[in-house]
Amino acid sequence: MPKGEQNASPRPPAESGGDGSDAVLAGRDIIRRECDTLVDLADRLGESFARAVELILDQQGAVIVSGMGKAGLIGQKIAATLASTGTRAHFLHPAEAIHGDLGRIHTEDLVLLLSQSGETEEISRLLTPLQELGSKIVAITSDHNSRLGHAADVTIELGPIREAGELALAPSSSTTAMLALGDALALVVSEAREFGPDDFARFHPGGSLGRKLSIVDDYMRPLEDCRLADENETVRSVLMKDQGRVRRTGAVMLLDTEGRLSGLFTDSDLARLFERRADDALDRPITEVMTPRPFAVRLGTRMRDAVGLLARHKISELPILDKEDQPVGILDVTDIVAQFPEWKREWDAAERTSYEGNGAPLKPLRVFDPQDQ
Repeated sequence: MPKGEQNASPRPPAESGGDGSDAVLAGRDIIRRECDTLVDLADRLGESFARAVELILDQQGAVIVSGMGKAGLIGQKIAATLASTGTRAHFLHPAEAIHGDLGRIHTEDLVLLLSQSGETEEISRLLTPLQELGSKIVAITSDHNSRLGHAADVTIELGPIREAGELALAPSSSTTAMLALGDALALVVSEAREFGPDDFARFHPGGSLGRKLSIVDDYMRPLEDCRLADENETVRSVLMKDQGRVRRTGAVMLLDTEGRLSGLFTDSDLARLFERRADDALDRPITEVMTPRPFAVRLGTRMRDAVGLLARHKISELPILDKEDQPVGILDVTDIVAQFPEWKREWDAAERTSYEGNGAPLKPLRVFDPQDQ
C-alpha cells in the first residue's frame, strides 16, 4: 500500500478496554487514527523538511506564520513555539493581510503558510503579493501540486490524510499533523542554533518553569539578613549577638580569617548539644561543633539545581558564595517552599549528576559552581 494511504482505508473498531462504553471506544479510535497519521508523517518526512529548516536558519528577518480557520489556530501555536525557542516569529491572519496587514511583512522575512488543501482562498490571495515582495515561502499542505504547493519555495507535503471521526470531515488528523510538523521545525531549528537553558530561561521568566530556570541570586537572603560569625568565637557569644534579629535564619555562616566560608552552625547542631547535655561546649570555639565544608552554591546557580540539592540532602539552608568562597547570601528553605512546592519530589539521576559532577566533592567546600558544567 502506498505511504500515506493507510489513513484512507477503513479501520477495524477498537477492542473493548473492559469498561463497555461506546464513547470510550470511539474516543480511543479517534486518538489511534491521529497517531497513525503522525507515524505516516514521520515516515514521509524528507528533503523538503531539511530545506525548510535551512531556510529558517538563513533568514535574516522573522518567520511569519499564516493559516485560515483551524489551520490558523495551529499556526498561532507554531508561531508561539518558534518564538519561545529562539526564532523570532509572528502570526498573521490571512484575511487581515489582504486588507493592509501585508505591510507587516518584510522582504527578509520567511512566510510559513498552512493549508490542508493548498487551495484555501485567503491563503491563495497572498501568494502573488508575497512573490512580488520577494519573501521566501514555506508551505505545509497535503498536496505539492496544489496552488500553494506550486508557489512555495519549499513544500512540506503532509500526504493524503483521512480526518478522524465517523464523518471524517472536521479538521482533526490534518491539524494534528500540522501541529506536530510545526513543533518539529521549531525544535530542530532551535537545536541547530544551540539554543540553551540560559536562552530558554530568558524567554520563560514566569510560572513554575521560570522559577526552575531562575538563578539563586533572585531568591537568596542578602548578606545583611544573614547570620555571620568568626569561626573562633564561642557558641554562646555567637548566639547572644544574634538576639533581636528581625528575620532569623536557621543557620550561622562561619568565616575564617580571610572571610571565606569555613562551616555552618545550625539550629539542629544546637539541639544536638542539648541532647548530649554538652553544656561545656557552649563556651568553646564554635568551630569544634560546626558542620565543616557544608554544601554551598555559587552565584548564578539555577534554582532547579539548588532546590534539588536541598531536597536530596535534606538540608534547610544553602550558603551562596562568590568566586573567592566568601558568602554573599543564603538560600533558606522557608523562603522558597511556597514558591517551589515541587522541591520535595525525588530528583532523577540526570538532575543529580548536574550538580554532583563526577561524584567527588569539591574542596575546600562542597560547592556547586555553574561554571564547572
